[in-house]
Amino acid sequence: MPIIDDKQQPIPLDEHLCFSLYATSRAIQKLYHDGLSQNGLTYPQYLVLVSLYQYHNVTVKKLGNLLALDSGTLTPLLKRLENEGLVKRQRSKKDERVVNVCLTAAGTKKREEVNELPEILVKKSHFSKTEWDQLESLSNKLFENITAKD
Repeated sequence: MPIIDDKQQPIPLDEHLCFSLYATSRAIQKLYHDGLSQNGLTYPQYLVLVSLYQYHNVTVKKLGNLLALDSGTLTPLLKRLENEGLVKRQRSKKDERVVNVCLTAAGTKKREEVNELPEILVKKSHFSKTEWDQLESLSNKLFENITAKD
């Protein structure tokens, strides 16, 4: 935790958790890059496929919540995946404002082709299962706390 002295000196870069998380996120994306680019995917597209593989048929709104993406970011992403035949979007028959999205057979296959990426990250981390579980738990807790509505 950053320690601020009486003079309120600015916190050095190496004590900024935000920078550590940012740099780590970029390093993970770089680690995933080769496997994703070989399969014609970007990191955000990969996350969509992972979510849809897990949750199957969801609304675009729920998918946005799962991925912490707004509709302005998610909609073009889904359009591109749909144009590539990986997802299917369909308006709800009960409520035209609701759009459901699911993986196609090609999307399911593509998701399964990049299944090893998380394992590569775990191995590269050299963390024990306990350390990995702690990191994941604390990261999720931090996200929930800072995004909670006050």
